[in-house]
Amino acid sequence: MPEPTLPTQQFVAVKEIKSGIVYLKKGELRKILIVSGVNFDLKSEEEQNLILNTFQTFLNTLDFPVQFFIHSRKINIEEYLEKMKVRKDEEKNELLKIQIEEYINFIRSFVEENAIISKSFFVIVPYDPIVVTGDGGGLSNILNIFNSSKSKPAEVSARAEEHLEQLDRRVSQVTEGLEQIGLRVAALNNEELTELFFNLYNPRFMETKDLRITHTPNS
Repeated sequence: MPEPTLPTQQFVAVKEIKSGIVYLKKGELRKILIVSGVNFDLKSEEEQNLILNTFQTFLNTLDFPVQFFIHSRKINIEEYLEKMKVRKDEEKNELLKIQIEEYINFIRSFVEENAIISKSFFVIVPYDPIVVTGDGGGLSNILNIFNSSKSKPAEVSARAEEHLEQLDRRVSQVTEGLEQIGLRVAALNNEELTELFFNLYNPRFMETKDLRITHTPNS
């Protein structure tokens, strides 16, 4: 008899997603920002040097780690082709119907032979609350008691609020630094985070829609 497989959830570090924040199982917090790209090769040498210097300065100002992540995936054109089929069925001109059919066949064959890849750029901003534990006395024991589950609900709520504020400060710092380079930045919401993780853990499934920046960030 084959050994029972463990649920996928046991291998995923994510505990929950709430209010645009990823909560990990060990208590860490993560916020994921989607960032617009820039065609570096089309910039002049002066512009390239400015971008590199500004980016280096941005990294040097950070006193916490960040992760840069690129998500590449094939573009799903089936929905677009279905719309073209509807357009063809509604067309009364027979010549145009033939041309639309040829166009559909061309696009389908082209994509089959040349995969069209979409790339999305992300920055993961972390905040790991400090939990001090110890089996002895002194300061370690006091801090351990302070962080224990016996703390009053008001204290727990206050600490949680402080952690969120610290994370927001880091997000603001990263956002401002990237915007100085000329990039657009936006935090993913719950739906976008769920879709991103689903696609990462289920690469064989075709995505239902593209992740993209849907609003203009505050300047």
